[in-house]
Amino acid sequence: MNFLIIKALHIIAVVTWFAGLFYMPRLFVYFAEANEKSPEEKKILQNQFKIMQRRLWFGITWPSAIAVLVFGMMLAVQFWPLSDHPWLVVKIAFVAGLYAYFIFLDGIFRDQQKDVISFSPMALRVINEISTIFLVAIVFLVVLKNVLSMVFGIVGLLVFIAMLMAGIKIYKNIREKNNT
Repeated sequence: MNFLIIKALHIIAVVTWFAGLFYMPRLFVYFAEANEKSPEEKKILQNQFKIMQRRLWFGITWPSAIAVLVFGMMLAVQFWPLSDHPWLVVKIAFVAGLYAYFIFLDGIFRDQQKDVISFSPMALRVINEISTIFLVAIVFLVVLKNVLSMVFGIVGLLVFIAMLMAGIKIYKNIREKNNT
């Protein structure tokens, strides 16, 4: 198969995978927040969120994760030996971390499908931002393809994470203030 076709399919799979990685934790937050509603509301909302989670997880997120892996491996052979492309080695390490995060989300998904809430809504909001951190790191590595730029990218990523955490904290304080 043509390299550019594989690359296009890989990018499409990445976009759809990230759509699932961005939205699924939001559904986790909504499911956990529904736990604070009246018993009738809670049941209706959580049942609806479970349906939405299953459709997203098995209809989009899992198939996309598999496609990313398959097309990514097909692309990686074009860069053999990997030692000649240090940026790609670091990218693959970040992608491995992203798959570990994906499996972590799968655990939360399976818990919530059994009506088990393992994390507070606030913790789930923080978990929701992890995929953004991976996305920023991976895109910068792919675009810059430079070890020195990776160092600046990692520093920038750390600043981005700090800003993200500050934003979450500010949001939490605003929500708490408005609820009192």
